[in-house]
Amino acid sequence: MFCVAPPELETKMNITKGGLVLFSANSNSSCMELSKKIAERLGVEMGKVQVYQEPNRETRVQIQESVRGKDVFIIQTVSKDVNTTIMELLIMVYACKTSCAKSIIGVIPYFPYSKQCKMRKRGSIVSKLLASMMCKAGLTHLITMDLHQKEIQGFFNIPVDNLRASPFLLQYIQEEIPDYRNAVIVAKSPASAKSADS
Repeated sequence: MFCVAPPELETKMNITKGGLVLFSANSNSSCMELSKKIAERLGVEMGKVQVYQEPNRETRVQIQESVRGKDVFIIQTVSKDVNTTIMELLIMVYACKTSCAKSIIGVIPYFPYSKQCKMRKRGSIVSKLLASMMCKAGLTHLITMDLHQKEIQGFFNIPVDNLRASPFLLQYIQEEIPDYRNAVIVAKSPASAKSADS
């Protein structure tokens, strides 16, 4: 089973395969695997990029092909080291922006810091800060799934597609779990009980 963007999304963004470049924002195995599956599904080659850390732990990104005038999709999954993951994405987005990409679309299935979307005491709204940083770096469109609060979309000044995973999860359960009607779905928290119940 594989999630595919609806055809209207491709039409809305006005993208042709010849002008499309697809990058994996980091070298962790889950990100590479997802990026390769997306590239295979779209019938395009993976873009050439090198992402690594210097001995002093600074992240370095080297785009190894021209992105001038192209629509760039950057796939980023969040690893255990969330902050490094964010820096990889921001640096790659900025590298594409300064290399004159036509548009830069971030595909981030799980948006980091989305649970920090409200002010708590003397804290800060970190998801708003991250949205601002992504826009400032040069992101022109974001595709994500199941934001913690849908209001987070308002933190961006670019289009945000907040896709829902539940239709695909339901399909998987119905196809892969025998006698699924007698299965018990458990919510991890009281807030997610509504999703588990529906």
